[in-house]
Order: sequence, then C-alpha cells, then structure tokens
Amino acid sequence: MSRILSIETSIGVCSLALHEKGKLLALMELFQDNVHGSKLVPCIKSLIEQSGFAMKDLDAIAVAQGPGSYTGLRIGVATAKGLAFALDLPLIGVDSLDALGRQLVHRIEEDACIVPMIDARRMEVYMKVLDHSGQTLVDLKPEVLEADSFREYLSRGKVYFLGNANEKTSVVLKSANAIFVDKLNSATSVGEIAFEKYESGLMEDIAYFEPNYLKEFMVLKSKKNPLLS
Repeated sequence: MSRILSIETSIGVCSLALHEKGKLLALMELFQDNVHGSKLVPCIKSLIEQSGFAMKDLDAIAVAQGPGSYTGLRIGVATAKGLAFALDLPLIGVDSLDALGRQLVHRIEEDACIVPMIDARRMEVYMKVLDHSGQTLVDLKPEVLEADSFREYLSRGKVYFLGNANEKTSVVLKSANAIFVDKLNSATSVGEIAFEKYESGLMEDIAYFEPNYLKEFMVLKSKKNPLLS
C-alpha cells in the first residue's frame, strides 16, 4: 500500500492532499495568507478523518521542500518531519517548482516549454524551465524579470507560465508566445511526484532534511542601541 499525505505550504495557499497508489483521494486547500501556523495541523486531522482514515493508516508523509515563502516552508517542513518521526513513517521531499510544473506536464504541445514560478518579491522570481514531459531544461534559480527574459524559449514557440508570479511577469513579457495559466502550487501534484519517489525508495533523512529556501533568510538588525532604548 502507498497511502501518502502531502503538504504544500510554499506560498500563501495551505494545501493538503491524500493519495493512494498515486491516485487522489482527498484535497483540502485554504486560500488565506498567514494561516499555516494556526490551520495546518487542524486541517491535516480534518482531512484524514473526513477521508475515513486514521493517521496510523498512512504509509508516508510528503512535503514541498521549496523554494518559496520562508515562513510557509519552515512550518510545512517542521510539521511533516514531526509527523514522520512520531508515526515512524518515511519522509518524501518534493521540489516545489517541479510539483507546480507537473500540472501541465503532457498537457501542452511537444515543442512548448513550461516555466513554473514562485514570487520572490520585487521583480524577482524563483523559476525553472521544463519541457512538455517535465524534464528540466533550466535548473532552479532566482531570476530578475526583464523584457528579454526567457527570450531564447519564447523565440522558438509557446512558453506556458504558471504560479503566483504570473501577474507581474505578464506586465514585463509581451511576446505572443507567452501563455499565462491560472494555476498555483497544490498538494495534488506534490502527491503525484511523491508516489513515484516512494516507489523508487527515494526517502529523506528526517534528522537532516531542511527546506530549500534558495536564498538565505535575512534578518535586519536594528541600528538602535538596546542599552539606550
């Protein structure tokens, strides 16, 4: 059996899915900002119970490992690690952009590309370029959006963009080959990839597994002298 609970908290959406043998059994998503800390665990309990199962019926825990929101990833990964440890289950990490792009894999033209993106604030995004089958053409990296961004691929044919950076990307890119698809990160596709990893035995070391923040989280130090305040 391969009943997998998947957690996706890379962006503002709090998304949970339950899969069995790679098939979706249940999905719960909250489209609210800043609720991961207060809603994630209760939603997991609710999803499992409403599906007619108990936590002991799970075979693995999967989690989107980043890139994405520092706070969201930290909460999602910490919760996944805690569940995996407490239930003595394997932990599966899934790249957030691979899971996002998975939603278009084999659903576009063979000569087209997929660019999953996560907003990194200002005019920067976290991105990858995938072919129609999900194979990586450009590895995960931060990208500052400019008028000639992705020109190499846009000059060849259609490029499908998806993720929470579409709005600001569409302002910059004016190519007729740029197609913006209204899809966000979801635990549905995290679970699909997690099943493939489960079948291949690709598990994480719970003790050492950490989110892929991609960029270091910066804490600005106050210029005030605390002894004088």
